[in-house]
Amino acid sequence: MLMLLTELSEHFSALNVFRYITFRTGGAMITAALIVFLFGPSIISALRIRQGKGQPIRADGPQTHFKKAGTPTMGGLMILTGILVSALLWGNLSSIYVWTVLLVTISFGAIGFYDDYMKVTKQSHLGVSGKFRLATEFVIGGIAAWVIMRAGQAPFSSSLTFPFFKEWMIHLGWFFIPFAAFVIVGAGNAVNFTDGLDGLAIVPIMVAASAFGVIAYLSGNAVFADYLQIHFVPGTGEVAVILGAVVGAGLGFLWFNAPPAAIFMGDTGSLALGGLTGTVAVATKHEVVMIIIGGVFVMEALSVIIQVGYFKMTGKRVFLMAPIHHHFEKKGWTESQIVIRFWIVAVILALAGLSTLKLR
Repeated sequence: MLMLLTELSEHFSALNVFRYITFRTGGAMITAALIVFLFGPSIISALRIRQGKGQPIRADGPQTHFKKAGTPTMGGLMILTGILVSALLWGNLSSIYVWTVLLVTISFGAIGFYDDYMKVTKQSHLGVSGKFRLATEFVIGGIAAWVIMRAGQAPFSSSLTFPFFKEWMIHLGWFFIPFAAFVIVGAGNAVNFTDGLDGLAIVPIMVAASAFGVIAYLSGNAVFADYLQIHFVPGTGEVAVILGAVVGAGLGFLWFNAPPAAIFMGDTGSLALGGLTGTVAVATKHEVVMIIIGGVFVMEALSVIIQVGYFKMTGKRVFLMAPIHHHFEKKGWTESQIVIRFWIVAVILALAGLSTLKLR
């Protein structure tokens, strides 16, 4: 919206600053953080009153979690409010990528909100039917994938690219849509699995958003893309503004989510933020790099898949409990040890993912 001020730049040259993505990204970050900081306490109070007993605690979970009973959930509403307002204020609303990322974020957030609502009202950790939820997510992811494919130039827009290689890519054709939908849905649910301890999910999300903000800006800039020998994707630079808002909103939320958490993110936030990250990875043609940058989320999701698959085949468990952060709890790690160590791993993996930009 503030981009409209550039039309007055002929009379007020200082308004040219709104043309710069870097300036608007910083503005979005600060705006989102302030929104969450200012309205967070009111939202938490309202949710606590309406939810009563708060998020239900798994009966088979670690014993230390029972002291968290009564903590409200749906904290993702705080994050999404900050992101949405900041994106609409600072983003270039003529960009199809901006609207596509926001579409997935809001839609996944709505699915997560309904899931959280069902859990709170039923006082059960079982929410919406898994099949229904996944089916809805794949429809949304498929629509986003189709829009992204149509927005780019064929056949590159429907191709899978690889780090370390400038020219090598696999042309997927129309199969790109289910592939990209799988990336988006997988990212959403991987972050959802990670959100099990106070502060565990939000910091890796901020780290991943920062990394992809750099990638989006460089991929959308012809000069930088040519210098780094990465694929130039016109228009994706604007997505950096949304990612800046994610970092800002995440910082604001962490203030309230730091142990002991005053509110949980819930599926409302985790599904939305994961879907957002996956959509950006697809738009910037860095789906493979996302496996590196989002390695913490991949590890969490794989631990669940391995645990369930192995148990069905043998009746035995690989981990003491899945997702894997619960495994470490069972082994005696404190919650703060797990959270901080996972943060460290997230930063290292993000740096490793960014290093692929130059190794071409």
